[in-house]
Amino acid sequence: MLSPDDPAGQAVLSGALVALVALLGYRAVRKDRNEYQRFKRFERTRNRQRMMRKWLLDSLAMFGGAAVIILVLAGQFVPLLQREMNQSPLGLWWHSLLADTGGLLPGFAVGLAVALIGSTIAAVVLARRSDSVPTIGDIGALLPRNRPELVLGALLSVNAGVVEELLFRLALPALIFGATGSALAAVIGSVMLFGALHFYQGWPGIVGATVIGAILMVLYLATGSILVAIVAHALIDLRSLVLIPILVFRVQRVRG
Repeated sequence: MLSPDDPAGQAVLSGALVALVALLGYRAVRKDRNEYQRFKRFERTRNRQRMMRKWLLDSLAMFGGAAVIILVLAGQFVPLLQREMNQSPLGLWWHSLLADTGGLLPGFAVGLAVALIGSTIAAVVLARRSDSVPTIGDIGALLPRNRPELVLGALLSVNAGVVEELLFRLALPALIFGATGSALAAVIGSVMLFGALHFYQGWPGIVGATVIGAILMVLYLATGSILVAIVAHALIDLRSLVLIPILVFRVQRVRG
């Protein structure tokens, strides 16, 4: 693990950051987009399930592996970034607000839960009045169509919650902070990259993912717990890939 006092540490972390961004960018523009376009043409559930299993393993290896490697290199910058954000004007204002209004954080959590439930109800109501589920971005093809796909959708949701939060809310910000020395660049850069990697969903998907990434980042920084962000992320994905297909299309009744 590189020490913040290591004079060569910044150069090593900068090189690792450039390599990671290049790899993720190539993956988003070429691999993810091409595979998703092919997936959208699949009619047989066997082909769809094979691709979903591939995505599950790829995500675990790519995002999970990258998070582990980065944390080995830049793990000492995680508490330093958290402290830097807490001591920033925005962080001081936030903690002052929490001290003055003790119920603010629970209220924020309740508000997020209400928004999630409300959007789910709205999506179900609108879907039952039309032939498709309203989505942000091109993700309609991802919705499970039968029971085996539903299981894979649940696994993809939980996996995304774990590995993507470990990478984009914990490891990547620490890497950017260690390479640049800027907490603001670490927070904004990781959120923007998270959104950009949803390139395969089109511009609405990029914008939607960026907004969700920003909310999850605020949740992590406000609570200081990556577990809270992991659970919130998993619940958001479970809403799309499990709850809505069950409530709207009753896919749990289709054996496949």
